[in-house]
Amino acid sequence: MALAASAQPLSAQVVLVSSESAPAYAETTRSLLDALQRSGLSAGAVDVLSPDELTRRADAGRLGPARIFVGLGVRATQSLLAVDVNAPVLSTLIPRRSFEQLLRASGRKASDQLSAIYLDQSLRRQIALVRLALPQAQQIGVLLGPDSVAKLPELRTQAQGAALLVRPAEVVSDQALFPALREVLDGSDVFLALADPVVFNSTSIQNILLSSFRARVPMMAFSTAYVRAGASLALYSSPTQVGKQAGLVVMAALRSGHLPEQPIEPDDFLVDVNPNVTRALGLTLDGVELRQALRRLERLP
Repeated sequence: MALAASAQPLSAQVVLVSSESAPAYAETTRSLLDALQRSGLSAGAVDVLSPDELTRRADAGRLGPARIFVGLGVRATQSLLAVDVNAPVLSTLIPRRSFEQLLRASGRKASDQLSAIYLDQSLRRQIALVRLALPQAQQIGVLLGPDSVAKLPELRTQAQGAALLVRPAEVVSDQALFPALREVLDGSDVFLALADPVVFNSTSIQNILLSSFRARVPMMAFSTAYVRAGASLALYSSPTQVGKQAGLVVMAALRSGHLPEQPIEPDDFLVDVNPNVTRALGLTLDGVELRQALRRLERLP
């Protein structure tokens, strides 16, 4: 009986493919499923697979008539792009750069049948938070690696609109990191961390945080883990928020048959503050108040 059941094609309306079972992925999955069920979709209408399970079912011709596929993370999205699912594909829990790289590798383009919800916060939102948290700031330092250097023109534009001057330095190797960091911190009022594995990684982060603290330049990061490690504050979307937004996008796609033609950015976020670090730097910041102020600025409900 088990063999007979396993030979049957999928009958779910929504197929969720998760890159791994780590806590962030599990939390995103729970939040997405909750959002779907609150919108009226039954639990039996959703199937959750690993990338390997997806590939095996595709090879055996057992994907079935699912109406939409959702990939959590890079590996899941890569597996969905590698098979013909014949239904819209939404990628989430994925950085913009990773999604763009997968599109190029697959020869595909974003469309209303292949879209994404990025993990990255918009530069507009990041600059707005800098201005709210540090209204006296005039210069914003930033280190740019291969994955983030293309953001510099937009960063300059957004910063100029907020009366901020950008002090950038490009990092092309490990050896160039700390000379570039010293250059950026010298004269900057805030240090903005943009996700880039060449710049921010497990080897470099502690020294970057220590250098920023010693220079008395508050660092705004992109992860709550960095706040725990010593960053002054961070702007990010939680897995629960990511899953909820994905659920709403999936339900809209089930009704219309279409995804957003262009990938979208997070519609909700959190602001975390390290009170010990900010106090030592002479700052008084409240993450809840900053989030509320930023939401009001963006006219979010």
